[in-house]
Amino acid sequence: MPDRTPRHLPRWSELQPLLGARKPIGNPVDRRLARAHTIADLRDIARRRSPRSVFDYVDGAAESEVGIGRARDAYRRIEFNPRVLRDVTTVDTSRTILGKRAALPLILAPTGFTKMMQHEAEPAVFRAAADADVPYALSTMGTTGIEELAAVAPNGRRWFQLYLWKDRAASMELVDRARDSGYDTLLVTVDTPVAGARLRDVRNGLTIPPQLTFSTLADMSRHPSWWFNLLTTGPLEFASFNSFDGTVAELIAKMFDPSATLDDLASIRAAWPHRLVVKGIQNTDDAKAVVDHGADAVVVSNHGGRQLDRAPTPLELLPSVVEAVDARAEVFVDTGIMHGGDLVAAVGLGATAGMVGRAYLYGLMAGGERGVARALEILHTETTRTLQLLGVTSIDDVGPEHVRLRT
Repeated sequence: MPDRTPRHLPRWSELQPLLGARKPIGNPVDRRLARAHTIADLRDIARRRSPRSVFDYVDGAAESEVGIGRARDAYRRIEFNPRVLRDVTTVDTSRTILGKRAALPLILAPTGFTKMMQHEAEPAVFRAAADADVPYALSTMGTTGIEELAAVAPNGRRWFQLYLWKDRAASMELVDRARDSGYDTLLVTVDTPVAGARLRDVRNGLTIPPQLTFSTLADMSRHPSWWFNLLTTGPLEFASFNSFDGTVAELIAKMFDPSATLDDLASIRAAWPHRLVVKGIQNTDDAKAVVDHGADAVVVSNHGGRQLDRAPTPLELLPSVVEAVDARAEVFVDTGIMHGGDLVAAVGLGATAGMVGRAYLYGLMAGGERGVARALEILHTETTRTLQLLGVTSIDDVGPEHVRLRT
């Protein structure tokens, strides 16, 4: 059959709406962040803008990286059970975390060496967290001091993360400084008696700070802005102790104490007057033990897959830990969260909140403070949309009837 559709040459008034010309974005940071619609997009930008050794430090995990792969796969196996014909015009994504309301069921996890990722470092992360109304935990291995960070956003909710050092007096001095600086929660990480085998770092020869070897000098030509920012904004050093010249594994072996026990946790509990969280729980017996010794919350975590490869997958372990602590403590979960729907899934399986590290570091590497804010905006948008499509008006109402892990 011949085509009998009437035809005519289009007029300019008909073509103009189809051109869809966007207003140009002059600022290069804003321009590249406008192209980021997911955390994966921020990851791609971060990879292009950062030296390989730095990106691999953030992106990598231990040994064969099986653990981080399984953690992300667990979230891919989530199946939601939505209900329809519910009024979801407005939904509430806020959640009470250790007695205070946060805008999302989200905590920004502690990360070490943050200035190495991007020169704005921990202050940029904390300002973005405070603006988004979510807690942020400063790491013992941070590049910003306890008191300095507190002054950045006095109204922001700040936690301090503690590693137990061989020098216990130095560790407890950090606890005292955090208390005196208004930190409301102490987060004790217990899954690092020795360093995990982070083979990307070994193969890249990563040291803290990066050494000016032939390969790093060659890398300057590919990432000039990163190197310029690093070299013109003060030395990259640890804020809580003297600078260390070596690899991450060598630092952990020198400073961290493999002899730490529950008695040490009891001592910390006696010295710390506020909320106490224990991070690195990987079985139900340990969860019950640390709660018995005074923990107000536990984090089901395998350290982002960066310590013991093939350790339990946190999301899979989460329901049994929630059952084991039996409402005596809050339960958080980390590792593998890359989407707001992952936060909803974690809550549905019993978590009070999820913790993210890589997700916001990708944003930091992509665009500094604005990049972290963009990561938080993405997670908030995804959480809101997931709740609406589930037919739920509040994150507090999400339960196991809405979420299951496919086997």
